[in-house]
Amino acid sequence: MIREIRPAIVLLVALTLITGLAYPLAMTGIAGVLFPTQAQGSLIEKDGKVVGSALIGQEFKDEKYFHGRLSATTAPDPADSTKTVPAPYNAANSGGSNLGPTSKALADRLKEDVDKLKTENPSTPVPADLVTTSASGLDPDISPEGALFQVRRVAKARNMPEERVRELVAQNTQARFAGLLGERRVNVLALNLALDAAAK
Repeated sequence: MIREIRPAIVLLVALTLITGLAYPLAMTGIAGVLFPTQAQGSLIEKDGKVVGSALIGQEFKDEKYFHGRLSATTAPDPADSTKTVPAPYNAANSGGSNLGPTSKALADRLKEDVDKLKTENPSTPVPADLVTTSASGLDPDISPEGALFQVRRVAKARNMPEERVRELVAQNTQARFAGLLGERRVNVLALNLALDAAAK
């Protein structure tokens, strides 16, 4: 009986060592050499201090900053563990709101957000990404149209010329990957850091 079981045990140990230890370590090492920034979480630093990641959005409420996509992520309510509370860009609980197109709550929220944004820029149509959430709730990017829509508010709050703010948006607009995949986008954290640097 031992003769029949021994190959199974050897195979189990060998595959565990190969797929559970050697392969992950090799891939981590290769990723660290070929893509050092991405392997460390695409961290963004300011004055030697980590201020965020290029892969996870942040909530900017101040009028002098560009605002990112809305986030529907939640966290447990500290007062009642059976409930949740909004926690924008909560990477520990990535997900969307799961509200569908027939949801009254979603329709009401969209109308309220669109009306609010129209007061800030009445002559321009509101870009969809400024009033919709992403599936992950962590999206760090907005469309160039979403950034340009906010130029007037940001320039006014910072007392900067609108043209200068538009230049910063253009400088921080990323092209499609290899010119084919994805859409043009603006990383909100990178743009806001460029804005702070330009204001000095």
